[in-house]
Amino acid sequence: MPALIDSLLLSTARIATFEHGRPLTNASGFFFRRDGRLYLVTSRHVLIDVPTDHRPNRIEIELHTNADNLARAGMLSVLLYRDGKSQWRQGVDAAGEIDVALLELDRSALPAGTVIEPFTPDHILPLTQGVQIGSSVLIVGFPLGFQDALHHLPVVRHAAVASAFGMRFQGLGYFLTDARTHRGTSGAPVVMRLHETSEATRALPWRLLGVHSASLDMSGRDRVQDESLGLNCAWYADMLLALSENSVTAPVHGHALREAPDPLRSGPSEPGPASVHAPLPGAT
Repeated sequence: MPALIDSLLLSTARIATFEHGRPLTNASGFFFRRDGRLYLVTSRHVLIDVPTDHRPNRIEIELHTNADNLARAGMLSVLLYRDGKSQWRQGVDAAGEIDVALLELDRSALPAGTVIEPFTPDHILPLTQGVQIGSSVLIVGFPLGFQDALHHLPVVRHAAVASAFGMRFQGLGYFLTDARTHRGTSGAPVVMRLHETSEATRALPWRLLGVHSASLDMSGRDRVQDESLGLNCAWYADMLLALSENSVTAPVHGHALREAPDPLRSGPSEPGPASVHAPLPGAT
């Protein structure tokens, strides 16, 4: 990896969703590794959103394929359904659906030379560890599908923790961030710098706090007189521990495509989040 590149930029991937061959949306995701298994994490509504009839059956994940030349990239095409059943895991708790999806990847299907820096359970910040209100965090993703198109790298937004970290905002499993975000950022990791590293976190010295979901707005806001709140939902990252525990499903099969396509070739960025219950039927 080039010395000037922060490993955080290689933890995140641009996702394009498709209905068969028809491009639908762009979104963000990041890699998570546990017990030798590799996962893609994103927002659940990137993979299905019933109110907007967003029902992709395939995604493509953009991956770097040369550690010495980040301009080299390929695509991993992954089917979302097998035998009519969705292949991702999603969470639910007493308050309802959680807008986080975990998709296990078949490591043997990754393009040759794939370069990624996955998060691990050691990177997840425990909810009992205090994060002060107003603390600076980063949201790393692909707003509106935008990226460094030459080097296939995400961009970073500065954000501040805008609600009490460790508490469920309004009883739901997320906290708030104050940041300027756009469609296409859903599924991005919300992180803060880790100053004291261990052997497990030295390669990727960042704490994983949450998974960015969507902007939060008020239904009663006067759209003429009042600006949007500029607040966003970030689901607590500890959900990944529950979703990845005792994985019983087989890794999702995929196949590598030769070269990364034009980053703007897909349609608009992802729709807004919506609730939907798992397991999910396949689209017909």
